[in-house]
Amino acid sequence: MIEANGASTVAEPDVGASTSGDLAPTWTPPQARRSGQWQPPVARDDLTTVQRLRDGRLTDVAAGWFVTLSITLLGFLIRLQNLAYPNKLIFDETYYAKDAWSLLHFGYERNWPDTANDQIVAGNTNVWQDTAEFVVHPPLGKWLIALGEWMFGMNSFGWRFMPCVFGALLIFATIRLARRLSRSTLIGGLAGLLLTLDGLAFVMSRTALLDIFQAVFLVAAVACCVADRDWYRHRLADALDRLGRPDFAGEFGPVIWWRPWRFAAGVMFGAALACKWNSVFVLAVFGVVSVLWDVGARRLAGADWRSWLAVLIDGIPAFVRLVVVGAAVYLATWIPWLMGTGGYDRSWGADNPDHPWVEAFGEGFASLLWFHKEIYEFHTGDYINNATHPYDAHPAGWLLMVRPTGFDAVNDIAIGTDGCTGTEKCIRVISAMGTPVLWWMAAIALVVCLVWWIGGRDWRFGVPVLATLATWLPWFNYTDRPQFFFYAITMVPFTVIGLALVMGLILGPAHSPGRRRGAMIVGVAVALVALNFAWIYPVLTDELLPYSQWLSRMWLRSWI
Repeated sequence: MIEANGASTVAEPDVGASTSGDLAPTWTPPQARRSGQWQPPVARDDLTTVQRLRDGRLTDVAAGWFVTLSITLLGFLIRLQNLAYPNKLIFDETYYAKDAWSLLHFGYERNWPDTANDQIVAGNTNVWQDTAEFVVHPPLGKWLIALGEWMFGMNSFGWRFMPCVFGALLIFATIRLARRLSRSTLIGGLAGLLLTLDGLAFVMSRTALLDIFQAVFLVAAVACCVADRDWYRHRLADALDRLGRPDFAGEFGPVIWWRPWRFAAGVMFGAALACKWNSVFVLAVFGVVSVLWDVGARRLAGADWRSWLAVLIDGIPAFVRLVVVGAAVYLATWIPWLMGTGGYDRSWGADNPDHPWVEAFGEGFASLLWFHKEIYEFHTGDYINNATHPYDAHPAGWLLMVRPTGFDAVNDIAIGTDGCTGTEKCIRVISAMGTPVLWWMAAIALVVCLVWWIGGRDWRFGVPVLATLATWLPWFNYTDRPQFFFYAITMVPFTVIGLALVMGLILGPAHSPGRRRGAMIVGVAVALVALNFAWIYPVLTDELLPYSQWLSRMWLRSWI
């Protein structure tokens, strides 16, 4: 909504005031003005340039950390419960848990015999073969799984421990990003609580796959980009204070060389790429957006047309901090492969000394480039494009959770077997499905965020929209190959943040007449998510269910 004078209707907090309140429009209802029940927030046009640049400094630091750590701990304890069950390799754990174990021992992935899974469960864990395995993902996620195996052994608890830790860290990063975006600890806490109660995030936190690590690094990277936006604006405000000027009066202003948050974003993007390559799309989007934020900050500070010089003056260092630093972090995760001699394709450079790559880069790095070429050809070649899978899920249905992924199933458990009693057969499943009520509300909220971002000109609502699109739309280019709903774990934190921001709009200002009504609506929504999570919990955790009880949780036929 836009005021008559064209100003944004989303309030910015008073400088130095606590920002633990909620997102709110700046207009005051006529009846409230007459009654004098509450004072409207400060509109953008009533703030000085320096005050507007200083937006984003939250003062409830202790409360913010208490909420963040409390919800993170809650999420970790919920995910830790009975983590080692089932005591077997489920779904793609058969690749990554074994890859991690061989990485831990040799620095590269080895092949395993067909009977390896049964032998590992029986306690015979060192049954790898002598040959190197062709792997199709970078090593960082597998190294993180290996850390848990190093601590607790090659068992179901060991290979799932670090995913559980990172599942809790995903909640942590989501709270911090949502809090900074909304300027509200309450909204940040809501986002974290909702993610805690999401079924897909829960299952991915308890399964040794790579995607949970990728999701954490991506959310952390976006959070660093948003923190850098605030940091940059605060430094410009400090410069104006030192100069004793209200704005730069058409000058570009001082160059801000020290950008710790942008550097940290590069590190996080590099780590995300070292888990899965498709992280590059989020890097590309927020690399561009963060420079445009610099342009906007300069324009706000009074640089006029010279603000566009930030595309070069700030953009080139941004490329170094994000892309070059990210590439260095990515390359560092391959050091054990480069230092060794046994990895897949590791000897390619030595076997092809006359190849231009070897002459230009040396045999080690040329071997790594060749290996990457083969990985790329696997992901785009005929083999994967001609493959089929019963859980293939077109990305068009991901936001509405049309086709969840089954990670494990034991069907037709006979009466009197495995605790099955009653008059019908039983079933055990682990379904990587989101909490339906949460996902469907979040899909609607994403549309609201889009409208509020473009129509209401509030940059904060653009962040979850852009991040969701960057983690979702690229998959539409690869629909010839099987795709799985659990890839959407990288989307969940951003859609949940979008929902929390919309809940902030519903809540309204802390002392507004409609606050109680808004709180009731939000409270009911959160309660419905919690009840829905409790209802689907058995199909997230391999609990024994009579067939009819399992079917009652499969609300759509496509879920079966």
